[in-house]
Amino acid sequence: AASSDTSSAKSSPTCVAHKHPWPSLDKYRSLNALAETINGLYKAEVIHRRGPWRSFEAVEYATLEWVDWFNHRRLLEPIGNIPPAEAENQYYAAADNIDMAA
Repeated sequence: AASSDTSSAKSSPTCVAHKHPWPSLDKYRSLNALAETINGLYKAEVIHRRGPWRSFEAVEYATLEWVDWFNHRRLLEPIGNIPPAEAENQYYAAADNIDMAA
């Protein structure tokens, strides 16, 4: 009798195999991997290369400079060897042109 209860439970629609309890977990893992990559670049290019540091303020200022370079001036090959800020401006300009045409 116990085996028939088990078999009916297996065929019950409420007892389905779960693919993943948190489907967006893979998305967060990808974002975390990207953040870790950027953190590694920052540490290699700023913290380790320019250290030792004399003060927290010196690290803070160097960090601000690096973030500004990373976001606005570095040339990014996959988008045509232009800075990310320029690519973003081009994207929104194109979107505005599409909106005006519609």
